[in-house]
Amino acid sequence: MRVNDGRPIIGTSDDIAPMVRWLLSVAALVVLIVAVGGITRLTESGLSITQWKPITGALPPLTDAQWQAEFARYRQIPQYLEVNGPAGMTLAQYKFIYFWEWVHRLLARVIGLVFALPLAWFWYKRTIPGGYKPRLLALLALGGLQGVVGWWMVSSGLSPEALDRVSHFRLAAHLLVALFTLGGLVWTALDLRALGRGEPRARLTGFGALALAMLAFQLFMGAMVAGLRSGVVAGGGWFRWDAWPLMQGRFFPEGVEWARGALSALVNDPYLTHFVHRWWAWAVVAVLVAMGRRLRAARQRLASVAVHSAFGTQVLLGIFTVWSGVTLWIAVAHQLCGALLVAATVWGAHALGRRG
Repeated sequence: MRVNDGRPIIGTSDDIAPMVRWLLSVAALVVLIVAVGGITRLTESGLSITQWKPITGALPPLTDAQWQAEFARYRQIPQYLEVNGPAGMTLAQYKFIYFWEWVHRLLARVIGLVFALPLAWFWYKRTIPGGYKPRLLALLALGGLQGVVGWWMVSSGLSPEALDRVSHFRLAAHLLVALFTLGGLVWTALDLRALGRGEPRARLTGFGALALAMLAFQLFMGAMVAGLRSGVVAGGGWFRWDAWPLMQGRFFPEGVEWARGALSALVNDPYLTHFVHRWWAWAVVAVLVAMGRRLRAARQRLASVAVHSAFGTQVLLGIFTVWSGVTLWIAVAHQLCGALLVAATVWGAHALGRRG
């Protein structure tokens, strides 16, 4: 921080560069936790920890008695009673699913600290540029909200009336809050970088808002597919054309439940959610191709490459996820790439934003 006549000048490039690195580091951790969340979901680990202890829960069970107590609590929930109990789950198998949920929650705690502690330091040093404190506090609040939504999601699978899984609506809320936070981190970092270069912050254009809204709907439908376990309804099997681009040999799947209306089917029927997710993707591709062309015309080549690379990889991973019968590592890569696509699209929208 430079000094002029004894008064600090806030917002110099020397002040801002560490803040940009900090925000992008937190964004990278959010991408990582999205991937770990995918592993947690696909290994059916999300309900293994049946209590929410934000502080003491950072430590896993350390003794055999503690493990037995955790396992006893797990054996009371529907997932164990209806699925894992009849399958003969052992303590060792329980420890495996516990590990992934514990890692997921531990990483969430790490992200909270990595965001909050530097924020307090920058605040104390008075290096936060004018107008950015409310935005940074909002990002901190989103992180706290994500923890609350995460437990809200888990609790939906713990009650005696629950199915053997969490509510797919709550799962969607959990994922979308994470991705919205990721977008906010990236946008704020890019605004700060522009400020350090003496450029005005960006304002979202109508086209940028359209691209982000279309992508948000696709991500929502992807969460519906994940929560309803719709990825397998197409059939699966390597390079089986009746699984993609067809669904069980048909373009439009049989078995859609229309009794409660189209809107209910859209968010509750596994066949329709899968169908909409796979074909709405091409509408998103079309708008992102247009974004890439606009970025090249604006001489934003790196952002254009990032957008094209992200959506191209994401489409291929989606297809291979179906063809593989939802193989874990491919499905996790698909979710990871979805987070990277959010970051790339936010970058593109920012680069095309109005200035001033």
